Amino acid sequence: MAHPHSKYADFEGLRERAVALRREGLSRRQIRDRLLVDNNDILNRLLEGEPPPEWTKRPNAKDDLKARARELRLQGWTYDRIQVELGCSKSSISLWVRDLPKPERTRSREEAATIARRGWEAKLRLRDEERQQTKEAAKQAIGDLSPRELFLVGVGLYWAEGSKDKPYDRRENVTFVNSDPGMIQVFLAWLDLLGVDRKRLRFNVMIHESADVGGAEQYWAELVGADRSAFNKTTIKKHNPKTARKNIGDSYRGCLAIKVLQGADLYRRIEGSWYGIVVSARETDQRNRT
Repeated sequence: MAHPHSKYADFEGLRERAVALRREGLSRRQIRDRLLVDNNDILNRLLEGEPPPEWTKRPNAKDDLKARARELRLQGWTYDRIQVELGCSKSSISLWVRDLPKPERTRSREEAATIARRGWEAKLRLRDEERQQTKEAAKQAIGDLSPRELFLVGVGLYWAEGSKDKPYDRRENVTFVNSDPGMIQVFLAWLDLLGVDRKRLRFNVMIHESADVGGAEQYWAELVGADRSAFNKTTIKKHNPKTARKNIGDSYRGCLAIKVLQGADLYRRIEGSWYGIVVSARETDQRNRT
């Protein structure tokens, strides 16, 4: 019995409030916090006979999966087949059906391996579809870039991949090197935004000697839309089997270097813009933390 001076002295009044809250759809935790009841035994007595609201009940999706898994196991299905059918993990299946008799082997190991491989291939295809859908949705979400957005992207892109000046080695020139065609196209669009005349650009292909050098030179020339006269002599990298690249198949075209002639002033603007981005990002981060 509650002590007459305790906060549970008016038990019946407290129970009426608890029952009313329960019937409004509140959970045990919500009622406990609302009524300041920190004793589980008291809370159980207050809510005795009152069923929990539907929204607090555990979803039965896994119960349905479990029942279906057990049904399939009794039909002689293997873990692999059940996994492919239901899309759940083998560990879950094992927990659900481990008390059931193990089905007799009806296929050879080779047949079973073929079925498992097909199931895995189907799973990989599904994963790839999901991967491509995520990428496509993200691509569509970008939409059109404003000039300011393209400017900021270009500054960050250059500072990540372009040449930089050092106190011990003054290099106030603009040189950008990359093997990704998309990066090259964004960088050129950024230079156009800044009003850099394409006549000031010089290109240089850098590629391993074991690759299709002529094909790579033609590819980059067509990508940037420049005359071959704007290309310096291709840099050929010696082939070293010990350190050879793995991505030198048909899609390998080496790297393209883009240099802006008379680019000292442009370089200073890039460096200043980058440090401006750093300062602004730091201030924004501080505001978000406070």
